[in-house]
Amino acid sequence: MQKGKRIIIELKDIVKKYYLGKPNELEILHGIDLQVEKGEFVSIVGESGSGKSTLMNIIGALDKPDSGIYNLDGINICNTKEKKLSGIRNQKIGFVFQTYNLVARTSAIANVELPMLYNGIPKAERHRRAEELLELVGMKDRMLHKPEELSGGQKQRVAIARAMANDPGLLLADEPTGALDSASGRNIMDIFHHFNKERGKTVLLITHSKELAYETGRIVTLFDGRITDIRRNMAAC
Repeated sequence: MQKGKRIIIELKDIVKKYYLGKPNELEILHGIDLQVEKGEFVSIVGESGSGKSTLMNIIGALDKPDSGIYNLDGINICNTKEKKLSGIRNQKIGFVFQTYNLVARTSAIANVELPMLYNGIPKAERHRRAEELLELVGMKDRMLHKPEELSGGQKQRVAIARAMANDPGLLLADEPTGALDSASGRNIMDIFHHFNKERGKTVLLITHSKELAYETGRIVTLFDGRITDIRRNMAAC
C-alpha cells in the first residue's frame, strides 16, 4: 500500500461459516485479511468453490462474517444494523452480476433510475442522470427497450449504468463477462477501465479468468477459502 492512500476496504481475519445442522458446520472463509485502496482496480481470482462469491457478499454488505472485522470506507459493517446497511449498499456500492438482475418488463432507463428512486432523488434529476449514464455506456439509443429486447452485452451495459446511478465510490462486479461473447466482454471491461481511470472509482472484479485478472492493478488469489497470493500487476498500472 502506498503511504497516504485512503483505505476503502479493510478485512481482518474474516471467517464465514454455514450451518447445516449441528454438528455439521461448513467453514467457507478461513481468516481473510485484505485491504483495498480508494481508486484501485483489484481482481479476486479463484476456481469454483474457492469462496469468491461468499467473500463478495461480505464486501458488498449483503452478508456478515461470523467473526473478524470489516470496515467499508471507515464504517464497521459488522456492527451496523440492517436498515443502515441497506442505505450503505444503495449509496456506496454499485453491484454488477453475471445474471444482470434487471427488472423485467421495465425499460432500460427505468431500471437505471430505480436506485435513485430509493435514494429520494427527484424525478427530473433521476431521468437526466439515467440518460447520461446510458449514453456513457453506449445505450442511449436503447433506453426505452426492455431487457427482453436487449442482447446479453446490452443488458450488462444497462446493469453497469444502474450500478453507477447513485455515484458510488465502489463498483463490485461478480463474473460480469461470464455469460457474454468475447467482443461483448471486451466492451464491458473497457467500461470498467473508464470508470476506474477517468472517474476514480474503486473496482473489485470477481472472476475465474486469469486473462481478465491480468487487466487489473492487483490480483488476489483465493483457494479453498484462503488468500494464497496477492501480487501487484505492473503491466496494468
